Amino acid sequence: MAKVELKQPVVAEISEKIDGAQAVVLVDHRGLTVAQDTELRKALRAEGVTYKVYKNTMMNFAFAGTDFEQMKDLLNGPSAMAVSKDDPAAPARVLYKFAKTADKLEIKGGVVEGKFYDAKGLSEIAEIPSREVLLSRLLGSMQSPIANFARVINQIAEKNADGAPVEEAPAETAEAPVAEAAETTAE
Repeated sequence: MAKVELKQPVVAEISEKIDGAQAVVLVDHRGLTVAQDTELRKALRAEGVTYKVYKNTMMNFAFAGTDFEQMKDLLNGPSAMAVSKDDPAAPARVLYKFAKTADKLEIKGGVVEGKFYDAKGLSEIAEIPSREVLLSRLLGSMQSPIANFARVINQIAEKNADGAPVEEAPAETAEAPVAEAAETTAE
């Protein structure tokens, strides 16, 4: 079998993984222990991110003609690819969190929603909370005013529970000022 025939399935596999991907991040994984690598893969899987080591030439062929071609300058030295089709911030978030404990993991850069980011740019994306966290914060902020209103109404009801009528402020009639104005204009 010729070398080209052996490489075509690998390029096709990479192309399939990046097709429709929200984010692709490249890392240099040299120096990670087997235990660290296993822990990293587990954390990435938990967030729905696929992670695999490929040869740079294979990734270069697969990236050609796509948004991910912007990463061709990063394809030097050992490279592993983290791909997310659902959450654009997930690969950066997991990799940066893991890099805090494993100093050997070097994040090269990546493409998030069609835009290239270097390692520094990805660190800012890594700070974006997950979709679930953002939704829970939104729900909490929507629920807070309703809960506060209910608490105030409940306190008013408890205060007036003794049966005493609630005193209302006397309503001013709007007719008196109008009648006075009509008298002054008639003179």
